[in-house]
Amino acid sequence: MARFGLVIVVALSLTISMFPDTTTAQLKTNFYGKVCPNVEQIVRTVVQQKVKQTFVTIPATLRLFFHDCFVNGCDASVMIQSTPKNKAEKDHPDNVSLAGDGFDVVIKAKIALDTIPSCRNKISCADILALATRDVVVAAGGPSYPVELGRFDGLVSTAASVTGNLPGPNDKVTELNKLFAKNKLSQEDMIALSAAHTLGFAHCGKVFNRIYNFNRTHSVDPTINKAYVKELQASCPKNVDPRIAINMDPVTPRKFDNVYFTNLKQGKGLFTSDQVLFTDGRSRPTVNAWAKNSVAFNKAFVTAMTKLGRVGVKTRRNGNIRRDCGVFN
Repeated sequence: MARFGLVIVVALSLTISMFPDTTTAQLKTNFYGKVCPNVEQIVRTVVQQKVKQTFVTIPATLRLFFHDCFVNGCDASVMIQSTPKNKAEKDHPDNVSLAGDGFDVVIKAKIALDTIPSCRNKISCADILALATRDVVVAAGGPSYPVELGRFDGLVSTAASVTGNLPGPNDKVTELNKLFAKNKLSQEDMIALSAAHTLGFAHCGKVFNRIYNFNRTHSVDPTINKAYVKELQASCPKNVDPRIAINMDPVTPRKFDNVYFTNLKQGKGLFTSDQVLFTDGRSRPTVNAWAKNSVAFNKAFVTAMTKLGRVGVKTRRNGNIRRDCGVFN
């Protein structure tokens, strides 16, 4: 009898391991193959047009995807507009700096899809964002990769849910690892995704503490390259508007590449959360490896983005297809 019970337990364990997550099991690259076979090309065309209008579309979309997935999962809840009765995610202090071009490219792609009868109201905003994110990475010279589809849009969006769920500019490796681990992402995934800072900009207010008033012993963070400090102080003088934008990558700010890691080795990480990836012995070997090998970094980034895209996926039971990405149905 005991042996029979053991067989049941083993069989159950095998079943669980074979089907660990029903939400990710629904994801597949050809999810819309029958209803809207041209979905990827339609989104890609919109992205390419938008990028021609403004480069900001690239870092804005990439950041939007990350901020969406890390809070309520990849369900486009970050796109919901606040109402008098509900302060939505996008209006949390950690999200108010999200550039409008990221939202705009998803909205434009949704409109383009809805002009096609077979696609109308069939493609989730969450999937459009995932596709657009891949396409902006490619537009910046980064790797292309297959995007898993089949996400449904979330039914909840609250500013309160953002608190504590996004990494901050002053986080250390231990804090970053814990936050990423909550989303089933490894330290290697964390380092790869941090390299999205090879694109785009930040605001002076986020770096004042590192270049003017670091601590009682040092006015400037000693891990910053001295020449880079002067560059930052020239761009962000003490009395400047803290919303002034500066490049995240001082060398190739418009190109997706592994120069991010070379910068870290030279003390040119903009945020503490960037520079600690080199100063901390746990993450330094990966930084050194990817600074030398762009192919290995690109492969790791694709893996991390795929895993990120599986976080908190909604199904028909707890999600739907929004008619308007900014408003619940």
